[in-house]
This record gives sequence, structure tokens and C-alpha cells, in this order.
Amino acid sequence: MSMDRRDFIRSGLAVGAGLAGGLAVAKETMTLNFDDSTPFNCDFAPHFGMFGNHAGNNPIDELKFMHDHGFRSLEDNGMKGRSVEQQEAIAKEMTRLGMRMGVFVVNPSTAWETSLASGRQEMIDKFLDEVRTSVDIAKRVNAKWMTVVCGTIDPRQNIAYNTAHVVECLRRASEIFEPHGLVMVLEPLNFRDHPNLFLSEIPQAYQVCRAVNSPACKILFDIYHQQIQEGNLIPNMDAAWSEIAYFQIGDNPGRREPTTGEINYGNVFKHIRSKGFTGIYGMEHGKSQGGKEGEIALINAYRSVDAPQ
Repeated sequence: MSMDRRDFIRSGLAVGAGLAGGLAVAKETMTLNFDDSTPFNCDFAPHFGMFGNHAGNNPIDELKFMHDHGFRSLEDNGMKGRSVEQQEAIAKEMTRLGMRMGVFVVNPSTAWETSLASGRQEMIDKFLDEVRTSVDIAKRVNAKWMTVVCGTIDPRQNIAYNTAHVVECLRRASEIFEPHGLVMVLEPLNFRDHPNLFLSEIPQAYQVCRAVNSPACKILFDIYHQQIQEGNLIPNMDAAWSEIAYFQIGDNPGRREPTTGEINYGNVFKHIRSKGFTGIYGMEHGKSQGGKEGEIALINAYRSVDAPQ
């Protein structure tokens, strides 16, 4: 199953309508291989729809299910497209449960076109408008980190000019985020799923962040994307560590839960925790099985790779 960010945004928005329903979580007798009530050592963050077979289509019920099974954060790429009432309801329940908010996407309207790299004033203005509206949303939902996708390359300009335009645009965005203690995390995406994007590799993201030189501009290290794009996961983490603020997960091939592909997630998570990382690991992937059985398998998979305390 191949899922891109736009699919996640659409699926996340679809469950928003369930807020008004107030459906209760069904009482199920579940067979889990591991104790599923203890909080995970790594702060894994599911997204809405991941446990819909158990919790139904109501986000509040799904948050309760996530919390009851050890998850202490949520990631919602489509948060920006929700109504203010939905955002407030989700934030209220997360506060009650003691859960953290992971990323949402800052710039859905400029992420997939030639925007930051172009240097065109109208694209800069459009992106910065998205940055400003993200500040209010971040405050409303208690988010600290927000994803920025830098858009496609401008093939009519040398890559050095593309880079200079991106850096300048991100500096201006940082000036907006920094006074609020907010952090945009730049996500490199792989060539196979997202061809022609400006940002694709961790060394490149590191170079951009160092050039921007702001605590409001860091790296989102998506382990799935980087396994495809460049491999060498742990050495690249170490080399770029000072600029990494957030991780996302997905095994390869298939972009499903850990243990379904080639990545040794047990070792990867152990390494990340050994470096003192206390942030969020977003579960931006699908499931290898359908139905309730697939949701149980997903929880078991995360229990099996959760790094020791």
C-alpha cells in the first residue's frame, strides 16, 4: 500500500464529521501479545483512522482508544483543514488525556508546486500567508512542530539559485514562528513517491537548516522516505542530529507498520533514544492487515520494537 501525504490529509478530514456523533468506543475483548495499557517508551503518534475498526469514526473516541493502548501523542496532517470547533474539541480531549500534538502540514496549497524554490514574489507571499495562519492553529491545538514541504524544483534555474530562494523564504517564515516558540520541520521526500521535489535528502535538509540558522527551522526525518532515498539511516541521523526535531515511521517496502519490511526498527529506535531524543515519532503509514486484526497487529508490532527505558 502506497500512501502519500495528500491521502493522509483527505482521510484525516473525513473522520472529522464524526465529532458530532459522540459514538462510544465499543467494549471489545482483545487478544494482544503484549500489555497494551502501559505507555510506550518512544512517544509514538498514530493518526485518525488508524484504529477506526475498534473506535468507530469519532475522533474523540479514537483518541481514548489510542490512550488506552499506550499512545501519548497524535499526528494529524489535515488539522489545518478542520473547523475551529473540531480543532478545539480535539485539543480539549488531548489535554484531558495528557496527550501531545504532533505535526500538521503548514503549507498544503504550496507543498506540491514550484513554490519556495522559484523566488517568485507571489509564491513567497502565498507561503508566508500559510505560515501566519498556522500560528493560530498551533496555539489552538497546542502544537509545537509543523511540517513544511518545500515544493518542487524550478528546472529553469540552477539548483544553487533554487536553494538560495528556499533559504530566504524559510528565514522569513522563521521570523514569524520563532517569537511563538514554534518549529517548522522540513521533510525530505523520496524520489519514487514524490519525484521532482526540491528537498529529498537529509544532508541537503541539514545544509538548508544551517543556512537558515533559526531554532524555528529543523528537520523532520521520515525513516521510510530516507530508507528509499539514501539508506544509511543511523549515520545520517548522527551527522544531522543537531538539526533533527521530529521523526516519522513507515517500513519499506509497503509503507506499513514496523516489522513488515526491511528496516530494523528495534535497533533504529534504540539508537534514537540513546541519543536522548524525547520528541515524537509520527506513525505516517498504513496497516499490513485489514479490520480489527490489523489494528491489533499494528499495536503488537510497536510493542515489539519499542526501545527499552
